Amino acid sequence: MSAGWRNARRPGAVDRRIVIGVVIAALVAAYLVHDHRISRFQVIYFLVLIPSIILHEISHGAVALLFGDDTARRQGRLSLNPVRHVDPVGTIIVPAVLSLAGVGAYGWAKPVPVNTSRLRSPRNHTVVVSLAGPLTNLVLAGLAGLAYVAVVPAATRLGYAPLPLVGEVLLLAGLANLVLAVFNLVPCPPLDGAAVLERLIPARHLGDYYRLQPALMFLPFVLVLLFQHQWISLVQHLYNWWAQLFS
Repeated sequence: MSAGWRNARRPGAVDRRIVIGVVIAALVAAYLVHDHRISRFQVIYFLVLIPSIILHEISHGAVALLFGDDTARRQGRLSLNPVRHVDPVGTIIVPAVLSLAGVGAYGWAKPVPVNTSRLRSPRNHTVVVSLAGPLTNLVLAGLAGLAYVAVVPAATRLGYAPLPLVGEVLLLAGLANLVLAVFNLVPCPPLDGAAVLERLIPARHLGDYYRLQPALMFLPFVLVLLFQHQWISLVQHLYNWWAQLFS
């Protein structure tokens, strides 16, 4: 009981560090924008990416709960409070650095805990729980697109007038969620698409796959950095397609 109480108190200290880090990051971003070292486009994209990542993670825990695993709920990870989900490295530092580098940022929140053994059909439901994240991002992208059409006049969408700030935010929110969905569907750990790959592997070979899994954990990120020009081109194509879709 006393150990659990101590654990319950730790998040407060962590939360303060995260809040301080976010404030410092915001001040640095404001300075860089003022000094013309980064564009408003990069800042907006980074800001809409963070809640998109967090909702992606929450969806995993919510779907796991539907299938019988309440681990995320018991640990308070179904909360919309972003501080509960922020990973200082994956949610702030990595997306910020990649945004500054113009690579087309991605990132991650603290993984929502899922106990697959508590799911009613572990192998099948694990796939659904994993795909809930990219599906959530696709839904968010669609909602952002519909809001963009509803809020931004047709003449502005066609380029006859400057795009207002709200239009930029909605357009980039859609793009950020598309990028997250596409990236996470790659069938390689630790991305969500790996669950589909795992389900296709015969049970007798799963042991070999699990032994190989740790070596694959950083492969997607290494590939993005090695082929960053191709990745930037893909993001640019997604942006152009997305903008034209709602013009």
